[in-house]
Amino acid sequence: MDQTEIIKTVNSVLAREFELDEALMVPTAKFGEDLGLDSLDAVDMVVVLEQAFKVRLRGTYAADKIRTLGDLYEFIEDLTQNSKLKTQSHN
Repeated sequence: MDQTEIIKTVNSVLAREFELDEALMVPTAKFGEDLGLDSLDAVDMVVVLEQAFKVRLRGTYAADKIRTLGDLYEFIEDLTQNSKLKTQSHN
């Protein structure tokens, strides 16, 4: 999955789950300030993103550093790349 697909999927999933305007969903958008999401929403966000990307976000150290959508895009891209590499090395 390339970065464009990741961005499209993240935006679509979050817009649907939290009824967000996709026009506001830009890389610099902050979850609380710009998108109106709170800490309870963060828990739901993790669950829907784990389901959408088939990766584990919980308990990941870097997850604590995600402040913007751009941070999230990069984080998921890294996770999906690492997951792909692990799968390939086990085959």
